Amino acid sequence: MRVVVEADGGSRGNPGPAGCGAVVRDADGAVLAERSLGLGVATNNVAEYEGLLAGLRAAAELGADEVDVRMDSKLVVEQLSGRWRIKHAALQPLAAQAKDLVAAFAAVRFEWIPRERNAHADRLANAAMDSQAGIERTPAAGAADSAAADDFAGSEADVSAGRAADAAAGSAADVAAKPAKAESRTQPAGWTGATGSPTKLLLLRHGQTEMSVDRRYSGRGDVPLTDLGQRQAVAAAKRLAGMDGVRTEAGAAPIVASPLTRTRQTAEAVAAATGGEPSYLDGLLETDFGAWEGLTFSEAAEKYAQLHRRWLGDSTVEPPDGESLDAAFRRVTAARDEILDRHAGSTVIVVSHVTPIKALLRLGLGVGPEIFYRLHLDLASLSIVEFYPDANASVRLVNDISHLP
Repeated sequence: MRVVVEADGGSRGNPGPAGCGAVVRDADGAVLAERSLGLGVATNNVAEYEGLLAGLRAAAELGADEVDVRMDSKLVVEQLSGRWRIKHAALQPLAAQAKDLVAAFAAVRFEWIPRERNAHADRLANAAMDSQAGIERTPAAGAADSAAADDFAGSEADVSAGRAADAAAGSAADVAAKPAKAESRTQPAGWTGATGSPTKLLLLRHGQTEMSVDRRYSGRGDVPLTDLGQRQAVAAAKRLAGMDGVRTEAGAAPIVASPLTRTRQTAEAVAAATGGEPSYLDGLLETDFGAWEGLTFSEAAEKYAQLHRRWLGDSTVEPPDGESLDAAFRRVTAARDEILDRHAGSTVIVVSHVTPIKALLRLGLGVGPEIFYRLHLDLASLSIVEFYPDANASVRLVNDISHLP
């Protein structure tokens, strides 16, 4: 498969708060994957290299064998094409990583393009820089910024090495690029017209497992957390314990989780930090991937080529002996309704998997099944959605992993 990688990076201060972005397209220009990664404090050139690395990794995860790299960084293009020497010590290890990734493909071609032709990657990089600089976009009703994407339609077969921006996926009106006041963070209803006290769902994906390390479809298979996964769960639990509404005079926020071992272990770490009591709900189980369970993305794509290709774009398609994304969405919707009935007006910690969390964000945004294919969720990431009594909703946070070491 031949793909195009467009990548960019930047720094506000050089060095300063830095971020990078990458988008992977097919031969017809359709977006297959996106990356938007915060980098802490770095220089422009480091960020540009990181954008390239993110794009090449995403292309590899998609099973590409030929890559056309397009960047508006003359330095990166010329250095990796072998025409310029790599003199700066900080860039040499990044260039070495890039060359290792390039070597894994059958062919990689580098092309410099003007900045205006690299707008998509530039936008993703700027979203990441906003996150690193502490800039929040004020939410508005009924719209969504693009979030980092390529989870292969909800598979837990992905492991991202990057930091996806905490892009508020309910914001396209971007009222002001300045730090939000505390009252804006706690009262989004002023922008949506929603009334009543919302039920706030703090959506936590479980930590790493051996299946996610190997990038394998992991649905109903009951696998435990790795040591790193346990540490991720503890870090996320510590973050949750300090959030508004989690520990109050009335008691700790309830914890509702999928009953599989990886989510139970994550929920138990949260309970230890918050004092909450976990309960378990089958409706929060991951998608049943059927015969694809345990296969890598490439293995499933090779063994079930036509069906797998259809599944990647049609939420009604079922894996062999498995569950369609539409069926999973209906199941999660019923679980959401049950949570709202039990805990109306409260803050609830929900510990689950990729597809159910995407489904809950889909309900919050009021969008179609495309979200399953265009939204990326990292391991142990935090997202937030609020549901109001008048049927309004507000997505407050998406794929935040700032708590992870």
